[in-house]
Amino acid sequence: MQIVAATAPTPGQVNEDFVITGPTWALVLDGATTRPDVNTGCIHDVPWFVRHLAIEFALLLTNSPDRPLDDTLADAIVATRRLHEHTCDLINPDSPSAAVAAIRTRDGQLDYLVLADSPLIVDVGGRVDAIIDDRTARLTDYSVEGVRAARNSADGFYVASTVPDAAYQAVRGSLPTTRLRRAALLSDGAARLVERFHLADWKQLLDLLSGEGPEELIRRTRLAELNETEAERTQRRGKKHDDATAVLITHLNLA
Repeated sequence: MQIVAATAPTPGQVNEDFVITGPTWALVLDGATTRPDVNTGCIHDVPWFVRHLAIEFALLLTNSPDRPLDDTLADAIVATRRLHEHTCDLINPDSPSAAVAAIRTRDGQLDYLVLADSPLIVDVGGRVDAIIDDRTARLTDYSVEGVRAARNSADGFYVASTVPDAAYQAVRGSLPTTRLRRAALLSDGAARLVERFHLADWKQLLDLLSGEGPEELIRRTRLAELNETEAERTQRRGKKHDDATAVLITHLNLA
């Protein structure tokens, strides 16, 4: 595979996204920003959690390349739990968490896993589709209490945090690589041109990545954030700025 990636933090903040790739796989993790008035029960911050979960996931993908992605993510969550189970309250529902988007090629197939709001975009024979876990967009209550009650719940949404079974609630499947021209993994901050600002569709976003690269997608996203009016912002859910990570994968049929 050929992989090109870029990541950028919210201006002035620490990046809570994490991207890591290997010869036949790629991962994007998007840490959920914790409000300062919320007690997570954890002595570690979100970047610590995201970094360690990504590393554990990557090690397992490297050492067990044929293991299903959901099993691999579940094992990575367990391994990350072990790193801080003696210092932190891992029963706390506000424990650090992350969205996950992952792909791996093997035996002529592209395996994928999408958990929470980091989408996978695929071009199959010229048709571009988004593979999305949209449960976070369908909540009825976005207050701190409402999101807490919905997290890792059958009536709400699932994220990678301290519950290994959340991995089995991800959107997952496989596609043949014979007609798969290109794919992209995005944190939700890099999907904003489509999802928040409606300045492109998924094909146009993928064309932008292919033609001008991930850095240009992030640059245009930052410009759209800066140009958003206060009136527009009040009508949209989410932050003015967000960490943005984009990964373009090509030459998949050679993997």
